[in-house]
Amino acid sequence: MSDEGRDLYSVGEVAEMLGLHVRTVRNYVRDGRLKAVRIGKQYRISRADFEALTSLPAPADEEAPAHGAAPRRHVEVSSIVQIDAIGPDAASRLANLVTASAQSPRDTPATLRVQTVYDKERARMKIVILGDAATTADLLQLVDGVLGPGNGMGNDLDQDTGRATGEARRG
Repeated sequence: MSDEGRDLYSVGEVAEMLGLHVRTVRNYVRDGRLKAVRIGKQYRISRADFEALTSLPAPADEEAPAHGAAPRRHVEVSSIVQIDAIGPDAASRLANLVTASAQSPRDTPATLRVQTVYDKERARMKIVILGDAATTADLLQLVDGVLGPGNGMGNDLDQDTGRATGEARRG
């Protein structure tokens, strides 16, 4: 049976279609980012909920393309930004900024999903961004600009020990 005719998908099938780890999809379900129904011990994701996650309109909502017209194309970008040598305070401020930017209203209906992780032992932050190409590019430019020299989001690590000082240097 083709994927088009399916009404429910397993977590594994959704993970495969999105190129994500099964655990990531389960976390999306638990966090409420992806709606799912629990059947027995497994989650099942409806086609409409899968399309809502991927920002694709449901077939019933989409007008059929005119005869000879090209079908509507959807592009989604997955980006992982790794920032080394960043202290916990700067990482927290950057996470707040990126999350607020992702949730701010836009001219386009596309959603932007962002997840941040900070590894205190390695003084490393990762930002995972999922969204359309233009909005993702805008967010990446914001991150690049914020991390530039003289912006107040400088490295708050002790240069001698390489450990976080707990206080960011002011520019």
